[in-house]
Amino acid sequence: MQVRTPAVAGMFYPKAQKELKSTIRDCFLHKYGPGNLPPSTSNEKIIGVICPHAGYMYSGPVAANSYYAISSQRPELVVIIGPNHWGVGRNIATMKEAVWKTPLGDIEVDTEAAIEINIVSKIIELDFFSHTRDHSLEVQLPMLQEVYSHKFKILPIILINQNYNAAKEVGKAIAKIAKNKKTVVIGSSDFTHYEENGFAHKQDKGLIEPILAMDIDKFYRILQEDQVSACGYGAMASTMVACKELGATKGTLTRYATSGDITGEKSSVVGYASIIFS
Repeated sequence: MQVRTPAVAGMFYPKAQKELKSTIRDCFLHKYGPGNLPPSTSNEKIIGVICPHAGYMYSGPVAANSYYAISSQRPELVVIIGPNHWGVGRNIATMKEAVWKTPLGDIEVDTEAAIEINIVSKIIELDFFSHTRDHSLEVQLPMLQEVYSHKFKILPIILINQNYNAAKEVGKAIAKIAKNKKTVVIGSSDFTHYEENGFAHKQDKGLIEPILAMDIDKFYRILQEDQVSACGYGAMASTMVACKELGATKGTLTRYATSGDITGEKSSVVGYASIIFS
């Protein structure tokens, strides 16, 4: 069993368990968070979410909205898709026979699901190394551990190739394997990077519109036409495709904010959105 040790504990989120739990609690109660602690009392069936992946001090409150929304579900499997910022390893990779370590404990990878998705789609390769350095999937895990007290497994999928055809194939493959067990899908992405706050709001609003409509063609068109610097665009597209295949009919924006809205430094910001698919 391979162990994926934390790459960004102590940077993107606290390394000490007590401080990490306290930070996550603050994210839920923050003015840009849901304002309540999980679990939610809603019985709405949520198939997937889109979630940011910056440091908790910047994007944690926005991310907490997605986690609050899924906190009443009891998935056996959580599929997490994110961009490979470092560009190491395979174009598209999951892994098998591994656990991910966090300051809150270990989470097991669903080896059965990993082998199955590799059979369904050969573009999703089995490669541990691809996952060793990146934060886009890692930062989701402590949040998941805080909202779920039951045992669940993860299927991490990390993307260098985020083009339209790849995203479509990954989404369909996820939907195929997700039909066999109770599954929640998480697409990990930030939106506009390092632009002025007002510009980021306007730019991101344009890209969020086709996400809510679950229109992947329009999504890629706007992404290219407006040159939106959303880092995990393929992860968001795969999530849209998977959720649609699994029966979701709409996306709902639960929160949008930028790092500037949260910190007050508005000259160069990153945009974050929490979107749920039901």
